[in-house]
Amino acid sequence: MLLCAQYILPVSSEPIIDGAVLVRDGVIRDIGKAEQLRLRYPEEEVVDQGLAAVMPGLVDLHTRLEQSVLRGVVNDAPYVQWLAEVAQKSGRMEASDWFDSAILGGLDALSSGITTVADITLTGASCTAVNKLGLRSVIYRQVGAMDKNCIDAAMQFAQKDILHWREEVDSDRVTIGIAAAPLFTNHPAMLSAISKFALKEDLPVALWLAGSREESDFVRYGSSPFQVHGGDVKRGYVEIPPWLPTGVSPVRYALNWNAFDADNVMIVGAVYVDDEDLKKLRSHNVAVCVCPRASAQLGMGVAPLDEYIRAGLRVGLGTDSPAATESTDMLSEMRLGMLLQRAVNPGRFLDSHTMLEVATLGGARALGIADKVGSLEIGKCADMIAVDLSSSHQSFTTDPVAAVVNTCTTADVLMTMVDGNVLYEKNRWHVKVEVAKSIARVIEIRSKLRPEA
Repeated sequence: MLLCAQYILPVSSEPIIDGAVLVRDGVIRDIGKAEQLRLRYPEEEVVDQGLAAVMPGLVDLHTRLEQSVLRGVVNDAPYVQWLAEVAQKSGRMEASDWFDSAILGGLDALSSGITTVADITLTGASCTAVNKLGLRSVIYRQVGAMDKNCIDAAMQFAQKDILHWREEVDSDRVTIGIAAAPLFTNHPAMLSAISKFALKEDLPVALWLAGSREESDFVRYGSSPFQVHGGDVKRGYVEIPPWLPTGVSPVRYALNWNAFDADNVMIVGAVYVDDEDLKKLRSHNVAVCVCPRASAQLGMGVAPLDEYIRAGLRVGLGTDSPAATESTDMLSEMRLGMLLQRAVNPGRFLDSHTMLEVATLGGARALGIADKVGSLEIGKCADMIAVDLSSSHQSFTTDPVAAVVNTCTTADVLMTMVDGNVLYEKNRWHVKVEVAKSIARVIEIRSKLRPEA
């Protein structure tokens, strides 16, 4: 297939005007001017996207697809209140509900130009969903235990799930990892146990860290709205040390418990990080995922994305839970993330070209898969999208990258391809699920989540 468009945005090099990409067997075989490639490969099927940008698929470094059905259910709530309300609503959902919710999230991702998702799950629903939908994914099995005596049992359950999930998925497209539950719900020794297991099984690790003021205060001062013995959480006997004041930042707290010992570690959130933390992250080659919309929506602050970029860290963007952001939308994530950085760093101007790289190749680097995806290069997997640039709000386009970052919405996504397979075209799906049936199930599930339910 020759995929042609007015603009080809390789990310790794300058845009190509009136260009084309040759895709064979799920791999990019050639890239260049459309006229030259048509002459070079006269027998190839030509798909012309017209006045559009063909570019690498977006890489969503953090989401929770299984919470997609909860979008719009908890509104205008700060982080701690939001957590409690989402937990309460989640208690009404059954195992099959989580799967259908994850399918909804996956469809949302594909229709918004996301080709790779990194998802943290406890139920495993997102693992089954992405495997069925054809998304490229890293699925992290979340594990946590506040009681030190429960760590071994929790790890055994997690290990069993991880080994089972590995057997069930297409390993060329879906990678299984492990994630630590947030620090305020976890005994610190769990971080060491996770690192040890990850090293043994060669697993990527994800860790929600330094994402909120409440978490930072919990670790540093031993006080925050998080109730150690409050609510309906049954923790059993718990030692005192996990919530005594430590006097250190969440990053250094995690470091003290060997959280960064594994070969591929990514922290998510990363709002409350100081200069010393940044040095530690860089020295341990820790990847960073920032979630601008969720952090703003829940009143958690603004992550220092610009500083991460300047420090040379592997950094990318995540959409976080759809229950917080209402959508799995990386285009909005890019735009808001860029504007927030410009607002809080008036002396340093983050440009759209850098932002597009962060959302594609940056995310791929963070996951350790930049040799496969993240840019349009010969030999890489054909994970590509086409974005319409013909709308009135994009007239007189002189910079296609700026047009994508500054003006495009999910409605402008024309096509999403993973491994050379077109999974989404404008208003048409090519996935192995019954889309109408899935939407009907979502409507049924949401009826259980109404306040009067």
